Order: sequence, then structure tokens, then C-alpha cells
Amino acid sequence: MPYGGAPVSPPPQNNLVLAILATVLCCLPGGIYAIIQANKVNTLWAQGDQAGAHAAAAQAKKWSIISAVAGVVVGVIYFIFVFLAAANGVKTR
Repeated sequence: MPYGGAPVSPPPQNNLVLAILATVLCCLPGGIYAIIQANKVNTLWAQGDQAGAHAAAAQAKKWSIISAVAGVVVGVIYFIFVFLAAANGVKTR
């Protein structure tokens, strides 16, 4: 790791907004991990760990997408279950 301060180029996109949206709207556990990784990006970049910052940004994006897909899949399965239950005359409440 080079000593000499922070790099002069801008840090990678931390994907924090995507991670927060995935947490709030979709899947809590994966979204929380994505938020943690997104928060590491700027800190690692400021410490001069460019590779670590890029890896954290990639992890944040990956887990945000996984959380969003998981949330959509669970939502679709839930609506299919409710539709089938209603079609068969089963009361859901």
C-alpha cells in the first residue's frame, strides 16, 4: 500500500442509494450487507486502498441486486399463493 495520501482520481461509485433502496423496499439482510460495503468505499479510498475500494463497491452493487431480485421473487410467489388461495375459496384472513 503506497504512503502518500489519498489518490487524486475520484473514488468508485459506492452504490449507497441502490443499497438503501434494496434494504427498504426488498430484502433486509442482503441490503444491510450492501450498505455496510457501500460505506467502506470512501474510507478505503481515502486510506489509499484503491483495490479494496473497488472490491467493496462491487460487493455493494452485487448484494443490492441480489436483494432486489430476492424481494421481487418473494413478492411474486406471495401474490401467486394469494391468487391460488382465493381461486380455491380459501380465506386468507
